[in-house]
Amino acid sequence: IELFKTASQELMTALLPVMDDFERALAELNKSGESDQSKGVALIYNKLVDTLQSQGLSKIELEKGAVFDAELHEAITQIPAPDESLKGKIVDVVGTGYTLGEKIIRYPKVVVGN
Repeated sequence: IELFKTASQELMTALLPVMDDFERALAELNKSGESDQSKGVALIYNKLVDTLQSQGLSKIELEKGAVFDAELHEAITQIPAPDESLKGKIVDVVGTGYTLGEKIIRYPKVVVGN
């Protein structure tokens, strides 16, 4: 059982950059107004996401203003907090994090206010 979990984790980790590329492509197509191409890419992306979710992959949902936790987040930089209430909290989410079952396979990359 442990071998299957490890093999699944390696495959999921290898596919995460592909998902990132799809998200960037969708964002650029939406900016350019190419609705037909955007719909086609979105269909393929959604199918990939659905398939990976059926295998146990899920996004770590974060919002700006959430409390930074070094056990759950990867701080890539700190910036002066734009508001006093954002000190020690997440100012921006730069990279999406993912879990496979209960295990974090990629930590979300965040910017922290100080």
